[in-house]
Amino acid sequence: MKTHPRLEAVTARIRERSAPEREAYLRRVDAAAAQERGADRMGCANVAHAFAGIPANDRLRVVAERAPNIAIVSAYNDMLSAHAPFAGYPAVIKDEARKHGATAQVAGGVPAMCDGVTQGTAGMELSLFSRDVIAMGTAVALSHDMFDAALMLGICDKIVPGLLIGALHFGHLPTVFVPGGPMPSGLSNGEKAKVRELAAQGLVGRAELLEAETRAYHTQGTCTFYGTANSNQMLMEAMGLHVPGSAFVQPQDGLREELTREAVRTALGNLKARRFAPIGRLVDERCIVNAMVALLATGGSTNHLIHWVAVARAAGLTIDWNDFSELSAVVPLLSRVYPNGQADVNQFQDAGGPGYVIRELLDSGLMHADVLTVREGGLREYTRMPAASLSEGGLRWNDIGASRDESVVRPASHPFSPTGGLRLLTGNLGRSVIKVSAVPEDRHVIEAPARVFDSQEDLQLAFKAGELDRDVVCVVRWQGPQANGMPELHKLTPPLAVLQGKGFNVALVTDGRMSGASGKVPAAIHVSPEAAAGGPLAKLRDGDLVRVDAVAGTLQAIVPDAEWAAREAAVLSEERREANRHGMGRALFAGMRRNALAAEEGACTWL
Repeated sequence: MKTHPRLEAVTARIRERSAPEREAYLRRVDAAAAQERGADRMGCANVAHAFAGIPANDRLRVVAERAPNIAIVSAYNDMLSAHAPFAGYPAVIKDEARKHGATAQVAGGVPAMCDGVTQGTAGMELSLFSRDVIAMGTAVALSHDMFDAALMLGICDKIVPGLLIGALHFGHLPTVFVPGGPMPSGLSNGEKAKVRELAAQGLVGRAELLEAETRAYHTQGTCTFYGTANSNQMLMEAMGLHVPGSAFVQPQDGLREELTREAVRTALGNLKARRFAPIGRLVDERCIVNAMVALLATGGSTNHLIHWVAVARAAGLTIDWNDFSELSAVVPLLSRVYPNGQADVNQFQDAGGPGYVIRELLDSGLMHADVLTVREGGLREYTRMPAASLSEGGLRWNDIGASRDESVVRPASHPFSPTGGLRLLTGNLGRSVIKVSAVPEDRHVIEAPARVFDSQEDLQLAFKAGELDRDVVCVVRWQGPQANGMPELHKLTPPLAVLQGKGFNVALVTDGRMSGASGKVPAAIHVSPEAAAGGPLAKLRDGDLVRVDAVAGTLQAIVPDAEWAAREAAVLSEERREANRHGMGRALFAGMRRNALAAEEGACTWL
């Protein structure tokens, strides 16, 4: 299938735009790959320290027999239900490595925040920057420089982007990402949302709300909605960084351990002595475009319009929101998974999952097929579903065939929408993005008076006081990277959904983030430049007419040009500034806030 001309054009533009940085990056990758292995190159004391903690047989293998040594970088903790299964992974990985004459070491651990725990709290202000802390932790782990390949154990929101950024700074290493899978379905996401809306109105109490939440989040595995964590997994498949089809196999499934063992075998198959596929070569402009397309085709998390800009930068590539917007115009929406539909990720997997979507995109010329992946068969290997091989042991991969549920996944010839799930908005309020895949079509254009808030807590108080029972565009500013770390504002979803459910025309405009699970209320988010960096949101006043237009792609304050130009920008109160500086670890991240790039530039703190 010939590649779609828009795909080719966007890819060529990224290649040309990035050429100097990409060439410099690849020179560094090749120079690192050309060195002798660390155990042969480094001083004897260095080598002795590196292997003093491992069994004597492994030490003999890696030093005397020059066996491959795999780094394990783990984001394990049992605060995250998604990451709790990783507790036993290192033992499985080491066992499988030994079966193939290799060794494996836990090179280091990285932090992993559960955004579900910190939503609506001061801890959420550390969330976005934790991505770069994770990247740094990954670099610290790999800096021991004793490894021939690496396995990255991570799933959730900031963890996969952070691990990927860190791994790309050691781009000479073949690297495989190892997921854990989603929890079995509990209370449906739709039913959970209904209880949250009732609680926002005071119609049910804490006991009823807690019961609903614990029925939804009830055991180990990722949350079952299609938010940032599960979007991460879709993108890892589309980039060819997983064992094919491993994203959404549940932790409790017997297949899960065999897929983890296959990750070891895959990493060993990519060594220099065999088929050398280092991650720095694998993640090129075609790979990044494939990830962008997969995000758009599935209505994935808006957070990736920040994270994947940063990921690309780590590989010497420059992408921007215009690239996403141009691709969105030709990429069809092929899946509906909550909040874009009623199905959860387990139903998505049962209907065909990532493999079905990737096959449809490849067959339509909407993904690059000629890319390097961690598998020798390339991206086509990612169009099949793994299963246990009963006759031979191990794994086999089956053709997926037709969609098993066209309410969940559809062929490219009959999509849910002819265009992708994300839009770029521009206007006198700046540049922002909106996720339209979950928003009813009659809500794609909202024009209403603004009510301006300086925090999400102030909006919630106004809602509880009945002050928002009308057509309104709620503006929440001072929520960008430099102001307070750009927290997610997911706690605003229930009250805004209640207002929309009452028949009011409601929208949100903010320089902060919404959860990757942001739902049916139109939300112009990531407004850039942010208010704290002199952005125009600081000029808005209560009562200004604001138009959020996802059809025309505009975000506009309908104020006379002369008045708008002359209007002075508001200033964040000193009380708020002081709160942003201190408490709950905020002071430790002050340098990151000062140095953070804009959301459209990936909110990077390391450039």
